[in-house]
Amino acid sequence: MRRLLAVGCLAAICCSSAAWADSVKQQLPCDDGLELQTEDGILHIELMSPTIAHVTFGRPEYAGNYDPDVIAKPEKVAYRVADDGDSFTLTTSALTVKVGKADAAITFLDSKGQVILAEGDHSVGLGVTQTFKTRATIYGLGQHQNGLLDYSGHSIHLQQANGDVGIPMIVSPDGFGVLWNNAAATDVSVNQPDGKAPLVISSEAGHGVDYDFILGAKIDDVIGGYRWLTGQVPMMARWTLGMWQSKEHYATQDELESIPRRYRSMGIPIDAVVQDWQYWLPGQWGSHQFDPKRYPDPKAMVAAIHAMHVHTIISVWPRFDLGTKNLAELKQADAVLPGVFKNVYPPGFGRWYDAWSAKGRQIYWSQIMKNLGVLGFDGWWLDGDEAELGGVPGEIRGESTAAGPGIAVNNSFPLLHTTAVHDGMRRDQPDKRVFILSRSAYAGQQRNGAITWSGDTHASWDTLAKQIPAALNFSMSGIPYWSADIGGFFSPDPRKDKAYVELFVRWHQFGVFSPMFRIHGSGQGKEIWNFDKPTQKILIDDVKLRYRLLPYLYSMAWDVTHNHGTMMRALAFDFADDPQALKVTDEYMFGKAFLVAPVLQPGVSSRSVYLPSGSHWFDFQTGKAYDGGQRVDMPTTLASIPVLVRDGSIVPLGPVKPYADAPSDAPTKLTVYPGRDGDYTLYNDSGDGYGYQRGEYAVIAMHWDDERHVLSIAAKKGRYPGMRDKIRFRVVCGAAQTGSKSIAIAYGGTAMRLSMPSCRIRNRE
Repeated sequence: MRRLLAVGCLAAICCSSAAWADSVKQQLPCDDGLELQTEDGILHIELMSPTIAHVTFGRPEYAGNYDPDVIAKPEKVAYRVADDGDSFTLTTSALTVKVGKADAAITFLDSKGQVILAEGDHSVGLGVTQTFKTRATIYGLGQHQNGLLDYSGHSIHLQQANGDVGIPMIVSPDGFGVLWNNAAATDVSVNQPDGKAPLVISSEAGHGVDYDFILGAKIDDVIGGYRWLTGQVPMMARWTLGMWQSKEHYATQDELESIPRRYRSMGIPIDAVVQDWQYWLPGQWGSHQFDPKRYPDPKAMVAAIHAMHVHTIISVWPRFDLGTKNLAELKQADAVLPGVFKNVYPPGFGRWYDAWSAKGRQIYWSQIMKNLGVLGFDGWWLDGDEAELGGVPGEIRGESTAAGPGIAVNNSFPLLHTTAVHDGMRRDQPDKRVFILSRSAYAGQQRNGAITWSGDTHASWDTLAKQIPAALNFSMSGIPYWSADIGGFFSPDPRKDKAYVELFVRWHQFGVFSPMFRIHGSGQGKEIWNFDKPTQKILIDDVKLRYRLLPYLYSMAWDVTHNHGTMMRALAFDFADDPQALKVTDEYMFGKAFLVAPVLQPGVSSRSVYLPSGSHWFDFQTGKAYDGGQRVDMPTTLASIPVLVRDGSIVPLGPVKPYADAPSDAPTKLTVYPGRDGDYTLYNDSGDGYGYQRGEYAVIAMHWDDERHVLSIAAKKGRYPGMRDKIRFRVVCGAAQTGSKSIAIAYGGTAMRLSMPSCRIRNRE
């Protein structure tokens, strides 16, 4: 309990307890917030915006924890302070923060006076613990492959490890989020039945309580507040949304070049191929140089891949073998962690650079740029960036870093590491949008052009099933770009294991409806020619669907950048008022149109799918309509998974192209799904570079009027280099048995209205 001694405006002298009421009246309005003195420390409440409050509590000298994620500066917020007798309140247009005089505990209320979240007890000592009084559903907290979506009744450990990503961001469909500003290993206990407080956050290090409360009517609003605090999401290049082929690992220059060449010869779309680790000589981990015998001309290799209209990235690590020149340069700058760590595979001893050192980050980038960036690589695979020193989770906690003891800053390593590469690439490769593939993440990492993948997974049905809630909670932590090794990293030979082929196909179908579509794994490669002919056809059809979805995917990426959108959406995003939807862990919305239900068991011919209430749903393949608020058994073959489209959606599908930016005059299919009004914005730009930040892009707004059965296409807004003057659309109705015909139009940028009188739901189940 925090017993109050004095209160005053933040950044002002605290008044004596005897003069509380008079002082508060005299100091109205406060410019920044409140500062309250208690028996065991100082409580600061700083209003960052009308919906965000930053709270810190600690000894008088405490100024908050190490906090590299938050980059926003407080806005000038209009608010008032009042003495309500038993409490003080700060009230904005949206949020009320109430501080009890008896215990200095904070209660957060919305503009209607409803309690959203309330503090309970706290403790500050060897670590930091804060409890909250709430029965809300809790999501977020990064990626944890435990099969959980709602964390009620569970404790979650936040500590970076291969496959486990700790992000101290809580999101609730009850209208709030909490960003816990502490980079130490942290445990979050939610609604435990053993008598503990409903929500307990406990970090093993830290000198005080430090968190941001974010009010939001919807999860999208909460994530918007989080990204305002920690950084917006840049646009990914269009090519990154195409098909990626990778393997652990392509071992020679000839082998890497042969992969895209064979895909091209087979007429299968592809946009990227990846050079994984061990392209260096033995003992030269961290040299960022190729073995000249196996890779005689890396620059020519990259050029040859580019000539096929394929991009390529390369794996780099924050680890350095002893005796390498790059390690010596980092040691000279005092930018290496003290410990020497043993690696099992490949064997050897190494050191890890100190990503908390600004000089270390500068040197790290300069080393990979001068050795690899100059060869023309299009992005960076930052492997092992938890960092698991020597492959052991948590070892960094015992190290000394430029930002302080490792135990206090442990979880933030991936943010600092990706920042090194993002800032360097942004400066030295300005014509390419930054692309980083990272095995780990921390709050704020969305601003670095990074996609996090789920680590070195095992090929099993259980693992595949757990990818879905892991991805959804990662997305609800505010970071929208997520990926997995399609087929699992540790996986058998598809030429010999027929049971594995079915698992791979199902994972591949899930990958089509993921932010990144990337095949990877150990052992025998998973290139399409390693499967039998019937399976190849299924996989090729999947790839073609991915490329048809590119207009939808790229517009969704714009929604992420421009509107704080999220690609992989737990049903709580859009159906928070449906109690059944909140319990679903094996389905998700992909954007705001598609409901995706991956097949997660072998040998099945149907899949039970919950359709959220308040909407009608259309089978993406057949157009058959269903009422929401029910479970349906949907038939499935090996070649398909249940995918449905929400009523009111307008879905663009492009032609199948050999690569994402390939020119084409083929029409874009616009499918309208009736049942309610709907809006959609089709986005386009040059596909790469940062012209979009200068306004070089175009948007086309569309509206479906369900009562009048009219599709309105607004005038195009904006221009960009290479933009076509006319776009061919083929407009169809997505409902089955409507009798409507497609409408072919040549859209020249002026507003149009299309009457579709027969586009309505005729029959539904």
